[in-house]
Amino acid sequence: MPASKNADPALKPGKKSAEPNYVLVIHGGAGTMIREGSTPKQRAMYRAGLSQALKAGYEVLKSGGEAMDAAVAAVSVMEDCPLFNSGHGAVFNVAGKIELETSLMVSKPPASHPAMPSSRRGSSVTLITHTRNPSHLARALYLAPQLAPHPMLSGAAAEATGASLGVRQADPSYFWTEARWKEHRRGLGLPEDPVEYPRPETSHDTDSEVTDVASFSDDKDKETWEPLDLMPTGTVGAVALDIRGCIAAVTSTGGRTNKLVGRVGDTPVMGCGFWAEEWERDDGLVKRTWDRLRGKSKYEGVGVSGTGDGDYYIRRAAASNIARRMQYLGESLDKATQNVIDDLFNEGGIGGVIALDKDGNVAVPMNCSGMYRGVIRPNGVPLTAIFFDEQLTEL
Repeated sequence: MPASKNADPALKPGKKSAEPNYVLVIHGGAGTMIREGSTPKQRAMYRAGLSQALKAGYEVLKSGGEAMDAAVAAVSVMEDCPLFNSGHGAVFNVAGKIELETSLMVSKPPASHPAMPSSRRGSSVTLITHTRNPSHLARALYLAPQLAPHPMLSGAAAEATGASLGVRQADPSYFWTEARWKEHRRGLGLPEDPVEYPRPETSHDTDSEVTDVASFSDDKDKETWEPLDLMPTGTVGAVALDIRGCIAAVTSTGGRTNKLVGRVGDTPVMGCGFWAEEWERDDGLVKRTWDRLRGKSKYEGVGVSGTGDGDYYIRRAAASNIARRMQYLGESLDKATQNVIDDLFNEGGIGGVIALDKDGNVAVPMNCSGMYRGVIRPNGVPLTAIFFDEQLTEL
């Protein structure tokens, strides 16, 4: 599968103007969708889900909100939607259980929390089993350095800390979906039927806020939808740039279908499945003077969220590698992301990344058949695509 190229005009910011510059790019997973096996109805459902996520994040950015909050808002929509491998649509491990992972990282402390140490730029959690929206947990822990001083936590203790901060919990049965359960059984060579519906540990939780997939289609029969991706290994993610120049990356996943119990993927591993950073440009005097006259920041920055076979992203430190190529080799966002995706492919890793820089340039390269993806800019028009050879368009 040839790697995609970043030639889509929607990935570049518009003409310079006095209007605030902000942008949001999202993904809903990569690598396991096949055009020939899909239907127009399926494709429309996924694109509608992506559009809904983009609009949620856009409302935060439009009102002058933080990049961090916009990215969490977008990811939360996908966590609530059973189409995507996160939250309510997460895949099962080999033991038939769901273990979730999430992460958040910012290029600099958010303006709403100026006292946050500049060295504290992110938080991640793995082996989550009760947190309804894992991305909310990553945000809460990041903003509570006294309770969670570490960049990565796991399991029940992390969830208990989140609960003490007001992060909503759910019975593990909330995450169960029939489509993912059947994939789990099929992947192990076991019969799909009869379906073993889960028994809630508690009865107080409801699914009233779960996205109704049927609402994305004229056909309102909830039981007719089937996932487009096959045996997912991907994630969901969002990268946002706010009007203050802060970049935030948020990622959330159920991991690989039928992964080993306790497996930790790239989503919570800083520098591998996610990254956000800014640095001072190391340019000569003439270039610095010219940039200053043009009103260009002396800082460069990037945010990245990856999706695909996370084991390879860990081995190649994929996300931070993009930043290092930009900083030390002077590569553009397009070139740096494409080189990293090509490198992953050469090693056997399948997937893609979404990334953006401080100028509002976006990159969405992949080395596989497709990646659910979307972009929204100040005009408020959500642009989405699925397969590798598609440009971003309005639904």
